[in-house]
Amino acid sequence: MTTPDFLFALVGVGALAAAVLPRLVAGRPLSMPLVFLVCGVGVQLLPLPLPEIDPVSGRAWVEHLTEVCLIVSLMGAGLALNRPFGRRRWRATWRQLGITMPLTIAAVGVLAWTLLDWPPAAALLLAAVLAPTDPVLASEVRVGAPTDSEHDEDEVRFTLTSEAGLNDGLAFPFVLGAAALAAAGGAVTGGGVARWALVDVVYKCAAGVGAGLAVGSLLGWLFFRAGRWALRLSEHREGFVAVGATFLAYGVAELLHGYGFVAVFVTACRIRAAERAHGYHMVLHDFVEQVERLLTAGLLFLLGAFVAQGGLAPLTWQGAVVGVVLLCAVRPLAGWCAQFRTPAGTRERVVIALFGIRGIGSLFYLAHALGTPGFGVPAEDLWAVVAFVVLTSVVLHGVTASPVIARLDRLRWHKARAARAGTEPGEDEVAGKRL
Repeated sequence: MTTPDFLFALVGVGALAAAVLPRLVAGRPLSMPLVFLVCGVGVQLLPLPLPEIDPVSGRAWVEHLTEVCLIVSLMGAGLALNRPFGRRRWRATWRQLGITMPLTIAAVGVLAWTLLDWPPAAALLLAAVLAPTDPVLASEVRVGAPTDSEHDEDEVRFTLTSEAGLNDGLAFPFVLGAAALAAAGGAVTGGGVARWALVDVVYKCAAGVGAGLAVGSLLGWLFFRAGRWALRLSEHREGFVAVGATFLAYGVAELLHGYGFVAVFVTACRIRAAERAHGYHMVLHDFVEQVERLLTAGLLFLLGAFVAQGGLAPLTWQGAVVGVVLLCAVRPLAGWCAQFRTPAGTRERVVIALFGIRGIGSLFYLAHALGTPGFGVPAEDLWAVVAFVVLTSVVLHGVTASPVIARLDRLRWHKARAARAGTEPGEDEVAGKRL
């Protein structure tokens, strides 16, 4: 049996499993990413001709593969959100981005600097890499398919999905700051900080938002309002158009030296706002979700194989402690603090705070940043810590997401039913109940 032949068979089995598993594990303390992670470990332990997984020597392919998976998932998240954009409507999201994310970066940076004894550039890099959340790895905590109602999203699913849609891009300034600090040998100057603030924070964020609004407005007109029938793509129901929109938004933003992740999410939200109740959104979302599922399954399988090949060998107990403290203390505490004065109830705040899932975004940012030398820490050590955090998050959140969210859904339904004196409540009423 040759390696290419075996890989063809393995990809085929994986694609079929990605189609079947979501329904098999629905409602169980299990998730599709967790299954593929375990399969990656299991297959690697068999006497089969599998290639070696080395993210250090293969940094470029890891970066681009995770990059594609991320932008596809961001398009899907933006298309799925029913709630219109707004300062008050999205205030829980803004608080997650403005409070939880900076607190998490600061706390993890201090832990890496003191406990791991890493230089400032490496400590900041680890903190920035582990900052973004990634609900793609637990579908139960994401909003569902797009609907024509603006009020059928509960606060937990909406907050976690919108937070992940934006913080995947907003972690970039801190990653670039760490790379600049490494290139400067750890020296911090006033000019360097000013350039970082003006270029990496202000300009690139603005360029990403601007590119997303422009591309989203253009595509919204093309999809729903173009005068010629041949150009009005919503009439033709072709789902692969979502992939074209994804790459167009990302490419335009990157050409403008802006943040492409931000542009993709903003584009998706702008397309959705162009004709909020149109059924074409479902077509686009379903196609993107299928592509995302395939890519995620493949990446988690490779991560499992990497772990089985000894990828965690450089991990020290201090690195493991940093990861556990991030998932079990830093994110929950920061997320809880950020949720005061938001519409979420007490139970919902707890769930939002706990489900700070780490995943594909962390792998991308690390691969991207390691293109810059000078961090003062072996790349293998960085990969071991990040892979351990992602592995732990996939297991911890993959096992708990389904029962926890199902419990919240049942409580909302009973509360809504009691408010209607025992009659069957509608989806909007159930989602609007605070727990």
